[in-house]
Amino acid sequence: MNSSSLKGAWKIGTVMGIPIRVHFSWLIIFGLLTWLLSSRYFPQVTPDLPFVSYWISGILAALLLFASVAFHELAHSYVAQQYNLTIESITLFIFGGVAQLKGEPPHPKAEFWIAIAGPLSSFFLSAVFFLAMMNTAGGTRALFAYLAQINLIIGVFNLIPGFPMDGGRVLRSAIWGKKKDYFYATQKASSIGKGIALFFIFFGLFSIFTGGPGGIWLMLIGWFLYSAAQASYQQSTLQETLSGIKVKDVMVREMQTVDPSISLDKAVDEYFLRYGYGGFPVIEDGKFLGILTLKEVKDFPREDWGKVKVSAVFVPHDKKWEVSPDADVIKALELMIKEDKGRIAVTGKGQIIGLITRNGIARYVQIKGK
Repeated sequence: MNSSSLKGAWKIGTVMGIPIRVHFSWLIIFGLLTWLLSSRYFPQVTPDLPFVSYWISGILAALLLFASVAFHELAHSYVAQQYNLTIESITLFIFGGVAQLKGEPPHPKAEFWIAIAGPLSSFFLSAVFFLAMMNTAGGTRALFAYLAQINLIIGVFNLIPGFPMDGGRVLRSAIWGKKKDYFYATQKASSIGKGIALFFIFFGLFSIFTGGPGGIWLMLIGWFLYSAAQASYQQSTLQETLSGIKVKDVMVREMQTVDPSISLDKAVDEYFLRYGYGGFPVIEDGKFLGILTLKEVKDFPREDWGKVKVSAVFVPHDKKWEVSPDADVIKALELMIKEDKGRIAVTGKGQIIGLITRNGIARYVQIKGK
């Protein structure tokens, strides 16, 4: 499954040049899985072994399961790299793993092979662990039996045609190839994904009321899939609306600029309250110095606004926070999201010629969107 990166994760290593991260929610499922395997599964399938061996097997099984999930995501990533796509990171979290791809597959064939690589890798691991099981005994055999079974389940589960799961991406590749319309294919696959997610939610609810197993877990998975499918649908709609639109078509050309020598009190009264914008370029002698936003102003107590100058508060400009007027708006939006900026400078010939803001893009989408 591919998605955006998750916050609250820390890096544990790098494989194939790709940072591997672990989300804090992984610790929850790791602990729960270890406890369930050690206290229930292994004692049931190998009742004659020492108590400590159950916990060793439980910890090993949980670690190898998440290694299997990482292998699944690395398979996606390896194939994506063959199509010159950049993978920013792989994150392991409570529901499995996500590989963050920078950009989209160039054509339906690439989409198909990138998507199918994950389930195929899980089936491969299932076969490897099955062969290992056939040649071992006792606790080791039980460990390999569990890993063979769980990797088979992971492979089959990910083939469910609910976007953004792997099966949903395979479905999108088929629709994309038939209709020759990437945005239509994404929206159609996302709609089907939401339907499947709702089935998980209602089936989980039904299981809870009828005493069936795993009802709450099914509802959580359904909720996660629905949220991911909805986000994919909205992102596709946004990309379609902004397709072919340049920064110069959306940017603010007539800027109100702030002198660094004025006080915050004056900046608030004469700029923020007067014009209602969330930020202003700071200009001195025709030179663009940076941006002053309400966030920086609010970092100072209200009683100090009259004594503090803009020069001590504004965020100095960095060239990575600027775009060309001929750049695609979607690229500018991606930059703002990545850098957590509400506005970035539009420059030409070394000079600031305008600003592009998230609010400005949102207004454009609202007016032009379908």
